[in-house]
Amino acid sequence: MKTLYSLLLLCIIGVCLSGCFSGNTGGEVRGIRGSKSFKAELPLGMVYVPGGSFLMGQTDQDVTFAQIAQTKQVTVPPFFMDQMETTNSKYQEFVHWVRDSIAITNYLNEDKYYIKPRDPSATSKKYINWDYVDKNPIWRRNGSKKGQASAAGKLDGMFYQGDDRVFDRNEIDVRQLKYNYAMMDLRSASNNRFDKTKKRSDFIFRDTVNVYPDTLVWLNDFSYAANEPMVEGYFSHPAFLNYPVVGVNWRQARAYSVWRSRKKEAYNYSKGQPAQVSYTLPTEAEFEYAARGGRIGTDYPWGGPYIKNAKGCLLANFKPGRGNYTDDGGAYTVKVNSYFPNDYGLYNMAGNVSEWTLSAFDESASSFVHDMAPTFNYEAKAADPEVLKRKVVRGGSWKDIGYFLQNSTRSYEYQDSAKAYVGFRCVLHFVGREFGDKK
Repeated sequence: MKTLYSLLLLCIIGVCLSGCFSGNTGGEVRGIRGSKSFKAELPLGMVYVPGGSFLMGQTDQDVTFAQIAQTKQVTVPPFFMDQMETTNSKYQEFVHWVRDSIAITNYLNEDKYYIKPRDPSATSKKYINWDYVDKNPIWRRNGSKKGQASAAGKLDGMFYQGDDRVFDRNEIDVRQLKYNYAMMDLRSASNNRFDKTKKRSDFIFRDTVNVYPDTLVWLNDFSYAANEPMVEGYFSHPAFLNYPVVGVNWRQARAYSVWRSRKKEAYNYSKGQPAQVSYTLPTEAEFEYAARGGRIGTDYPWGGPYIKNAKGCLLANFKPGRGNYTDDGGAYTVKVNSYFPNDYGLYNMAGNVSEWTLSAFDESASSFVHDMAPTFNYEAKAADPEVLKRKVVRGGSWKDIGYFLQNSTRSYEYQDSAKAYVGFRCVLHFVGREFGDKK
């Protein structure tokens, strides 16, 4: 009898195990086990831009620039886009993250700032415990209980020294604030995929970027203009927290997008959530498509052919006339949520600051880019000619005339140049068919 019960128990266990591992599918393929269903969520501060086709380029005759903005019908897949331009506040978070990373790894190097390893004997790479850092800020005024590290002189090396000091104040030496990152150069990998002499490491792009904005652009970009107050306070003063960051070159903007991607990736990993695609700068096709807001054949993001509404109010922050910067409500930049958004809910797709795109600038790009998700990218090296370092900027800025606010107007700046009138925003490419689609 006991033998019978034992055999019966074994049969039950065998059936259960068979159900667990094979799913009673009769040997049919079911897909990998343990994979979670993915449901796209709207990222914080972004709007969904549905994919579609549109006529990219000039909507009416423009003799001067017709050769670099030829009309072409293209298709853009769906994506998420920052509703507003990247603010000083958000970029400061990036700068502070780099600052704290350097302080912890190069100066403090105390175990309390790192995640405790599961195996104390392991010699693997240490990771900063950012939850602890957020609750126990490193930078406090000397004399506070939590400012002992700075008071003890451990962080003195991060401040300007000797003759670089002003009024003996402790000021961060911004030359130390460098962000190192690596990313795959997929375009190069695709172009050289049949080259047997190439290794994976040949397609890994590495860069070291000084992340602090060039605040002197307010003087460099304008001859004989008393912009010293903007130099001193625009990036650092609380009054400008919700204004668009400027003085950021293309490489710095891309470094920010990489950091933002890694930050979100680390959070998803800690919560056991699937990884998402990376944040990046928009291509110029994505920017123009988003700026149009779903409207066809319009000159400006608000849809009409005019830069004033029926009441005579200007609809964006730009230069209305010679020597006139204030009739639109701001002498320089304005807050990123100023004026009305377009039909996709995007603010300041024209005016306020011009914006970096991912695309390299080529006068004839419209003649050779694909009509599906078009872009022209080129990873310019330091030794390359300057002509290869041109990146497309779109949207026009607070110091530009109305022409540069048009949806189709193309312009460029060099990737290592920072300007007082160029900022950026990020996009996140949508994974799937359509946002909200249950299929």
